[in-house]
Amino acid sequence: MNTTDSTHTQQQQSEASRYAVLLHWGARIGEMALILSFAAYLLGVLKPHVPLEQLPSVWNLPLAAYLQRTGTPTGWGWLALVHEGDLSNLIGVSMLAGCSLPPLLGLVPLYLKRRDYTYAGICVLVAMVLILAASGLLAGGH
Repeated sequence: MNTTDSTHTQQQQSEASRYAVLLHWGARIGEMALILSFAAYLLGVLKPHVPLEQLPSVWNLPLAAYLQRTGTPTGWGWLALVHEGDLSNLIGVSMLAGCSLPPLLGLVPLYLKRRDYTYAGICVLVAMVLILAASGLLAGGH
């Protein structure tokens, strides 16, 4: 193996390590958010948006009727009700869904440092697609 191959391998290991560490911690934080919000819900620390005694009467409803009867928002509207036990778990869900974003953006400085603008640009573009998808702007008809 020559020096160029060795340098390239080290760079790939550095990138993979950074991505893996950031992804690992993002997933662990998301999991902890899920566990804590579920525990708070179970222990009654956070009151549910839909009271437990009302659940059997709304479970069988079509989605539109369920949302109307319970006053549950759609899209990012859940953020206004994040203090309610049955919706607080969405914090952890959204953290897990977005935990690939910080590792992707964490690679950009490594690529820029070695003047690999193509890979830096790809990381930024993928991050932009993820953000656009999460924004709800592409949700046609909802």
